[in-house]
Amino acid sequence: MNYSLVIFDWDGTLMDSTGRIVSCLAAAAADVALPPLPPERLCSIIGLGLFEAIRELYPQAPEPLVQAMRDRYAVHFIAAEATPSALFEGVLETLTALRAHGVSMAVATGKSRRGLDRVWSATGLGHWFDSSRCADETRSKPHPDMVLELVAELGHEPARTLMVGDTSFDLEMAQRASVDRVGVTYGAHPPEQLALYQPLMLLERIDGLLPLVTGARPQQDIATGVALNEPVQG
Repeated sequence: MNYSLVIFDWDGTLMDSTGRIVSCLAAAAADVALPPLPPERLCSIIGLGLFEAIRELYPQAPEPLVQAMRDRYAVHFIAAEATPSALFEGVLETLTALRAHGVSMAVATGKSRRGLDRVWSATGLGHWFDSSRCADETRSKPHPDMVLELVAELGHEPARTLMVGDTSFDLEMAQRASVDRVGVTYGAHPPEQLALYQPLMLLERIDGLLPLVTGARPQQDIATGVALNEPVQG
């Protein structure tokens, strides 16, 4: 076993919520009369804490307007969460296999603590994870504090820690924390952007992680990822 701790991003990595985030950002901007932005621009900031994301999207907006958009986003997202987003294919199988091999698991997310607790309560998924860090508890991605704090709290070595995420912010955070990293290509950021942060692999399915961590094979005989010994073509 190569890794004793796997840290996952949440939205876009385990849960298929990218489209919901984009639509809620657009609705919140409209509510406070900020100019509309194309979906790909909204998608580009997924992974940051909400305040940092809005500030990145609207750098000229005064702070009261940023806070107003933040409040409206929360209203829209909580309403949408009445129907929880689905997990990506292979997530439960991957978590089950990692637990069976004694791997510790944690979450590092741009969600707020209330937001993560709410989705865990609605889905019953929180029991899989030994700890978590949210954007309102420490510095936002891509600062390395989320990873460093989880590694220290759970008593693991950085050399045996792996970060898994769908955005450049996830992978930059891991790189700055000096831990290995894997990108998933079905989330918010394109493969060529993820490849800039030298991930070990880019995965088309989350269960492609298992050979790397445990030596187990994915359940389905499909191409699940590509090792980055050579440049990945976007």
